[in-house]
Amino acid sequence: MKILVDADACPVKDIIINIAKKYNLEVIMFFDTSHIYKNDYCKVVTVDKGRDSADFALIGSIKSGDLVISQDYGVASISLSKKAIVLNQDGFIYTDDNIDLLLFQRHLSKTNRRHGNRPKGPKKRTSAQDDSFRISLIKVIEANL
Repeated sequence: MKILVDADACPVKDIIINIAKKYNLEVIMFFDTSHIYKNDYCKVVTVDKGRDSADFALIGSIKSGDLVISQDYGVASISLSKKAIVLNQDGFIYTDDNIDLLLFQRHLSKTNRRHGNRPKGPKKRTSAQDDSFRISLIKVIEANL
């Protein structure tokens, strides 16, 4: 099992690396050129800046049984189809049972934005979200080793 991270906007990179070290798991972080990230433990893949370029690089690297960390429902859906385990940065586990509804909700939100309805931005990240992610990540790793 490798851990593949859609890392451009990922707030839990340090948590992922710390836990991966404990389980001796390979971590690959995918960024576009608008981000600079260095870490001695993980492999960093930097791709040209472009719409979804990091997503496509990540998707092309997935093998069955890998763990993908992403908040993008599209990436999650394709990852599930490739038999990966998929987790978002809040600890939510994407499954074949919940991804269709999430994709539909994304479609509705996009339609609303096209009609001028703008939602408020995201709330500030909390330590409870980090804790939830940490617990889910360990649970998923231990269940699949």
